[in-house]
Amino acid sequence: MTSYKALKPNRTTSFARQNYHHNMSTSSINALQEEVIEEFSAFDDWMDKYQMLIDLGNELPPLDAKYKVESNLIEGCQSRVWLQCDLQDGLLVFTADSDALITKGIIALLIRVLSNHTPAEIVASNLHFIDAIGLKDHLSPTRSNGLLSMVKQIKAYALGYAAKQQ
Repeated sequence: MTSYKALKPNRTTSFARQNYHHNMSTSSINALQEEVIEEFSAFDDWMDKYQMLIDLGNELPPLDAKYKVESNLIEGCQSRVWLQCDLQDGLLVFTADSDALITKGIIALLIRVLSNHTPAEIVASNLHFIDAIGLKDHLSPTRSNGLLSMVKQIKAYALGYAAKQQ
């Protein structure tokens, strides 16, 4: 297989093409997960996959400083991860930032898959891509716990908004 560095100059991920502030729900959560699995399957070497995560984090739109507050920090992450959730036209829109490169890439992946979907879609989602790409297996125990905390917080936001809509 080709290394990430060899593909990078010609590579435009669907992540980079996504517009975070417009409707991405034209693709289902499962379809977006399949895109992530396909992109990660192009690489055998986890160093290439880590580099892809770092690049995905760098492509994440900046989080407005007003959202970098204590109440937006995700508990259970070794790194500082801020997650903002807004309801726009019935869809949850997530924005985030982290002070750690790989962690920022992980939250970017989660946002790519889950942002711009309804609360009910997010609550019902089964995030199979995490295991399919081997992410949990290649993270330190503290980063793996952080990943679970990120998923838990996103699902908590979705549950909260879903309850308000009923």
